[in-house]
Amino acid sequence: MPRALLSVYDKTGIVEFARELHSLGWQLLSSGGTAKALADVGIPVTDVAAVTGFPAILGHRVVTLHPAVHGGLLADVDDPSHRDDLAAHGIEPIALAVVNLYPFESNPSIDLIDVGGPAMVRAAAKNHRHVAVVTEPAQYGEVLSELRRDGAISPATR
Repeated sequence: MPRALLSVYDKTGIVEFARELHSLGWQLLSSGGTAKALADVGIPVTDVAAVTGFPAILGHRVVTLHPAVHGGLLADVDDPSHRDDLAAHGIEPIALAVVNLYPFESNPSIDLIDVGGPAMVRAAAKNHRHVAVVTEPAQYGEVLSELRRDGAISPATR
């Protein structure tokens, strides 16, 4: 079962997108407000804390900055040594990162600067052969169309 990590500031369309991913057989991981938004409407979601074994700390400044998340995003699943590392540490690959960030320019506040989100986007981009990254709600339709039609997200979209 492929895994998607959803962590979005702009929740426009996220419920419908997540519901469709789930219906297509994806396991959903999330944290904070995104996890709550999905759980509140009955969409099965695994909180990132259950994956990391570590709660959010420092007033939610550290949530996804953990090897269980970044190892899942960065693993080259074609590389046997990476697969061995994943198995040795109980980490499962993540095939889709759905992350959008607070529009900092609209209200500069130190507390709203996202550290984990950009790190997840960078990790997914670094491993684009195996991980798709979605950063805007406008991309949800294209991703779902490809998944329905092809069962995968094309390299061009990734």
